[in-house]
Amino acid sequence: MSPNVSDRLADLETAGFMLWHNLFSLEEMNALRIALDRLVEHNQNEDSIRRHNGGMYAARNVLELCPVARTIWRKPAVIEWLTTVLGRGCGLVRGLYFDKPPEQSWGLPWHKDLKIAVRPDPPASRLFSKPGLRAGVPHCEAPLEVLEQMLTLRIHIDAQTEDNGPLAVLIGSHRTGKEMLVENFEPRMICGESGSVLAMRPLLIHSSHRAKNSTTMHRRILHLEFAAKEELPDGHVWWEFYEVGQ
Repeated sequence: MSPNVSDRLADLETAGFMLWHNLFSLEEMNALRIALDRLVEHNQNEDSIRRHNGGMYAARNVLELCPVARTIWRKPAVIEWLTTVLGRGCGLVRGLYFDKPPEQSWGLPWHKDLKIAVRPDPPASRLFSKPGLRAGVPHCEAPLEVLEQMLTLRIHIDAQTEDNGPLAVLIGSHRTGKEMLVENFEPRMICGESGSVLAMRPLLIHSSHRAKNSTTMHRRILHLEFAAKEELPDGHVWWEFYEVGQ
């Protein structure tokens, strides 16, 4: 394990997140931006596209609708990082796209990411909640043992600043399982340049600030979720699973 990977792993385990600067070039981010714009343009009537005040702000099923999202993260340093954190059998299991266009901002309160996408008609389970559909895909709340072995990479397509509604996190709050103990932890706003990546545990408490009215910037994010292994308990199956090592 390289020293940089060791340091990042220590930050992740202590704080629940790690910000990786300058991972992608501006050219790579421009190409990703164009691909995601095409996704939105060509799927205007799909349930996967979410809108607010007439403007698109989120897209689900991104790995299916935008193939570049399945591959752009495949850099040697990222693969080394993922297999160090999650193990060699890990895989990509879900992709989302978020935007905060100027004058069409939105926000989310403090929360943890507890739901995963699974194949239809899973067996009845005491570990998983009953599935509900999101953009045609069954989602259910996963057991703690699954969530603790997951990692999210949020690729900053645009610079994340105090003005355009960055993510905020509560440092170390991933250690409380599914409990929401907001008052016990120090908040931090996550800002970074285009091409930076936030790696975070889904059990980390986080929120999304509204952008300031004066901003002229988008805040576009490619949100990728990874799991430690392909097998799920109680006969459940990931909706999609792309092995990292392949």
